[in-house]
Amino acid sequence: MRTNRLEAFSDGVLAILITIMVLELRVPHGANLEALHHITPVLCAYVLSFIYVGIYWNNHHHMLHTTDRVSGGILWANLHLLFWLSLIPFATDWMGENHLAPLPTALYGAVLFASAVAYLILQATIIRRQGAGSKLRAFIGRDVKGKLSAVLYVLGIGFSFLHTAVAQLIYASVAGLWLVPDPRIEAKLAED
Repeated sequence: MRTNRLEAFSDGVLAILITIMVLELRVPHGANLEALHHITPVLCAYVLSFIYVGIYWNNHHHMLHTTDRVSGGILWANLHLLFWLSLIPFATDWMGENHLAPLPTALYGAVLFASAVAYLILQATIIRRQGAGSKLRAFIGRDVKGKLSAVLYVLGIGFSFLHTAVAQLIYASVAGLWLVPDPRIEAKLAED
């Protein structure tokens, strides 16, 4: 089976997630900057989550362009990833509404961690399906960035109970690592 239906479905789910997140934003009461001050944690959580969904969409897009066929295992691994990503709006809203309290911040990190692990599983499933000459394996190499991200999420979850601002900084730093797509994949896809 070709990848087009998998891509279309995934794109649709990610678009819906972004829509859900923006619909959770409430208009502030008041017409001055003070009114915005009260919703700053919610806005910050939204921006970070929007960036994360965008990063997953971008990297998912690149990953599927290295894949010409999907299997049942790839379909299920993709659904597993989409499940964890679908929890981002809930975790974002809970964290933002509770002004970055420890437990909601830890849950947010746990959703990010589970999403990262699910992405690694999807990646490994595609590589296994492609076999010894895997294009994706050649593009990602040892995937240090992917593995480092998972470790940083665990640190962020731990820091959620010590100092939530440090946890948020860790989550934002991981997003910063992924903000620009891997130039090796960009260059190799341009060659094809």
